[in-house]
Amino acid sequence: MKTTELHAASWQRLQDWRARLPHALLISGARGLGKQDLARAFAASLLCEAPCADGSACGKCLACHWLEQGNHPDFRMLMPEAMRATAEEKKSGKADKAASTESADKAEKSNRSGQQIIIDQVRELDEFFAVGTHRQKSRIILVYPAESMNRAAANALLKVLEEPPANTLFLLISNEPMRLLPTLRSRCQNLAVPLPDATRAAAFLAASGLNEAATWLALAGGAPGLAMQLAAKTADWVAPLTDALQRGDRLEVIATAAHLEKALKAVKGENPLPQFVDWAQKWLVDLNLAARDLPIRFYLAQRAKIEALAQKSQPVKLSRFYRQLLQLRRESEHPLNLRLFLEQFFFRYRALFVES
Repeated sequence: MKTTELHAASWQRLQDWRARLPHALLISGARGLGKQDLARAFAASLLCEAPCADGSACGKCLACHWLEQGNHPDFRMLMPEAMRATAEEKKSGKADKAASTESADKAEKSNRSGQQIIIDQVRELDEFFAVGTHRQKSRIILVYPAESMNRAAANALLKVLEEPPANTLFLLISNEPMRLLPTLRSRCQNLAVPLPDATRAAAFLAASGLNEAATWLALAGGAPGLAMQLAAKTADWVAPLTDALQRGDRLEVIATAAHLEKALKAVKGENPLPQFVDWAQKWLVDLNLAARDLPIRFYLAQRAKIEALAQKSQPVKLSRFYRQLLQLRRESEHPLNLRLFLEQFFFRYRALFVES
């Protein structure tokens, strides 16, 4: 199943715009929906020389090959340099740690660790606009994530959209559209991409090779792209965490903290603790729902255990601990001692099920 099939309604809406393209489209929705893939598929379909019946790109013509190779003369992508470097390393399969460190160092020197789209990237489009389009197609600029533009870059793009070049389409993709300048949003036609049908999304993930697709989809709040990211990043330690949380008042805090500490320290790259706390918050949400005889949302495979645990606690305790998790979330960004952090969390959690 393709992304265009997963988001069939949104794809049809994009196709309806083909006859009369706006100057800018703002494609927004929850993180991990596959909005970038959807936007890129639309860009490919507009540049394709022989689109399929459903409007998708043929994948065989010269224009499709150019785009696949990343050198189509009528396509540009604006994204933070750090994100671009990471994407290029993944695409090329690069495993050279020194090269990776060097690119990260360059990004950090350039613009706050390369996490922003800066004004120079927008200004570089002037030369792109000065050249005529190839093969009588449109120019397309994909901006992702649009909210990563700093103020100067956003204002520079706004000036372009006030007097847009002919035959040019800007595709802005955003997880948080309200962070964009209101004047910038007003210059765009809007497409809000909803969560896909859960059954279709689970089938999409299973076809992509993800085991326990329905479980990961629920944990990701219904966003298939986020489900794949979470499975890739947390599969090695989410199972022992879930097992520990199911134990309730029988939880062995010291041993569990030691085991999780080892698993978390083995994670390469970004700090896994914020995600650890996020999983815990989702578990607490389900406990609160179960305590009120409402259907749980996230840990569907553990429904029976969660419902049993909810009977052993009190709603006031669960609500109080959830507020404490908000404080732990802040501390998780820069933990002074991982073992103490985990022990503190598990002692507080076990206390939920001990009569006081």
